[in-house]
Amino acid sequence: MLNRRSALCLLGAGAAIPGTAIAKTPREIAWEDLIPPGVPYSEIIGEGELDELNDTWNPIYDDNGLKLNENLNGAYIKMPGFIIPFEIGAQGVTEFMLVPYVGACIHTPPPPANQLVMVTAGTPWPGDQLWDPVWVTGVLRTELQSTNLGQTGYSIAAEDMTVYEW
Repeated sequence: MLNRRSALCLLGAGAAIPGTAIAKTPREIAWEDLIPPGVPYSEIIGEGELDELNDTWNPIYDDNGLKLNENLNGAYIKMPGFIIPFEIGAQGVTEFMLVPYVGACIHTPPPPANQLVMVTAGTPWPGDQLWDPVWVTGVLRTELQSTNLGQTGYSIAAEDMTVYEW
């Protein structure tokens, strides 16, 4: 039987090391979750113009494309996407843009900022797996950043990455 002193010692020890007792479970999100509540997906595309010479459509995003879901700022999440590398070395990719579909920002105009995520990987992602869809897990931050491929609305310091399988 535990006496009062032993019980207090056990409670104190458990409070001192909560991370080992309870593992964090990420909230699984989808790309539409990055759009703020109340903003329809159809309203983030905006108008655009046809570049007849290059046979491309250049979207012109309105303010809705820059609106971020502040409810996700600081959330521990897991989300799928595709890699557009920025920093790649012998060990793999350490900095990249996570995009919702293959070819975003490369073969087509970039999606709006609230559909692009800048990722810094703690462990390099293998360079031979760049075309695989991935799960990225980490803390999501709302943060507008400009890159040479488009403006991103979010960033993640990736704690874990795995191949996305469906």
